[in-house]
Amino acid sequence: MSEDWAEAAVELNAGYTVVDADGTAVSSVPRALVALQGGFAKLRLPGTGTVQVVSAPAVRLITLATA
Repeated sequence: MSEDWAEAAVELNAGYTVVDADGTAVSSVPRALVALQGGFAKLRLPGTGTVQVVSAPAVRLITLATA
């Protein structure tokens, strides 16, 4: 299955976090690559080298970057 990645800013709902490049748990990400699959959002945060997965209820807002 291929994934369509898009650059976006991501805000998570209260109580949900991902880990940034410094190892800090954050609920707002100003820039990441995002792919939606089923009821999940996959996030590639710059400098982490990993893909982090959050469930759809964790996501408050995804704002796609414009070219």
